[in-house]
Formats: sequence, structure tokens, C-alpha cells
Amino acid sequence: MSTTLTLKNIPDTVYGRLKLSAEMHRRSLNREAIVCLESVLQPTKMMQSEPISRARELRAALPAGKFRVRDIDAVKRKDRP
Repeated sequence: MSTTLTLKNIPDTVYGRLKLSAEMHRRSLNREAIVCLESVLQPTKMMQSEPISRARELRAALPAGKFRVRDIDAVKRKDRP
């Protein structure tokens, strides 16, 4: 369920930064405001081990033998000096 919220008396500098950010992210002002509010009010703090365990889960879900370490390294190094 969603709710409508009207904001009044937004300082010009805040509005300008929100507008610029919305343009950079190709979002509407409304969507950018929601994203900003969510990032402040619903922060996602990960435990130190969580990114590693998530990466291992993703790796385990890949088809076996299809992605070899040397192939991945070759792709990462492609077009690098």
C-alpha cells in the first residue's frame, strides 16, 4: 500500500540538488525523493561476512565448469595495459 505525501517549503538548494540527482539517475523528482528517503530511513547494513556468503551462493548457482577462473581473469584483463 502506498501513501501520497506533499512536501512544502523545500529550500531551493535542496530542490536543486534533488532535481540534478533525478536527472543524473533518469528518474522523476518523485521517484528520486522516494529513493533518497528509503536510503536514509531503511539503511541496509550488511554483516562483514554477508557479501562473501552472497558471492558464494551466486557462484554455487552457476552451471558447473562453465566459468573457469582463468577465463574470468582473461575477461577482467581484456583491454587493460
